Amino acid sequence: MQQSRVSIRNGKFTTSMQWGGSGAPLLFLHGAGGPMVGAPFLDELARHFTVYAPAHPGFGPGEGIEHLDDIIDFALYYHDFLDELQIDNPHLIGHSLGGMLAAEITALAPYRVNRLVLVGAVGLWLDETPIPDIFIMNPQQLLQAALHDPAGPLGQMMAQQFAAPERQLEMYKNMSSTGKFLWPIPDKGLKKRIHRIQQPTLIVWGASDKLVPPAYGEAFLKAIPGSRLVTLEKSGHMSMLEEQDAFVQAVTNFLL
Repeated sequence: MQQSRVSIRNGKFTTSMQWGGSGAPLLFLHGAGGPMVGAPFLDELARHFTVYAPAHPGFGPGEGIEHLDDIIDFALYYHDFLDELQIDNPHLIGHSLGGMLAAEITALAPYRVNRLVLVGAVGLWLDETPIPDIFIMNPQQLLQAALHDPAGPLGQMMAQQFAAPERQLEMYKNMSSTGKFLWPIPDKGLKKRIHRIQQPTLIVWGASDKLVPPAYGEAFLKAIPGSRLVTLEKSGHMSMLEEQDAFVQAVTNFLL
């Protein structure tokens, strides 16, 4: 995957983007943890698609979040992003916060999106199954809630990353930016717009997800007509990392 700098709205926003591959365009929108630079699942997807994986404004190297007031502004930013890069009718994959954003992008202008994949997405709220408050959780608590096997190799690697001072600073920045769109709860009115999503939609959930419990996968399934749900039994909130092969197979089978 290559790295490029991108300027949007005549320099109001600048960000970096991983991109590469060949085939139909695919836009990947990351979650609250920040851009997944060098993640192998992106390389695997790039074997079938031209993958674009930008950093959001306010996350990692993404600049310009001060120009976004709410989730609708955020979604419209990505419409400008697609215009700037002249990306036509992409497949859209969103993880967690990126899933909420992907759903909003599609609801605002369904004709712009080919197929939609939501992975552990936020954006809905179930009173009987509240989503934990991530803004009061420390890194260890986040890992316990996010991963199927927090003590395994992936959990150990992520714990080491969180311990690095530079990573801690980036995490604080990412969480501060996330708060602008998810605090106090991740319900910003998507339920009023989600009926507009008519694209073929795949919903991917980890059976062990304690950050956004599997009940939300069922809620998205119910809310989006004709959608389908795939549950990965050995995943938590990070299914693209925890069960990479199963994740990539499910996504490529749906998109191809």
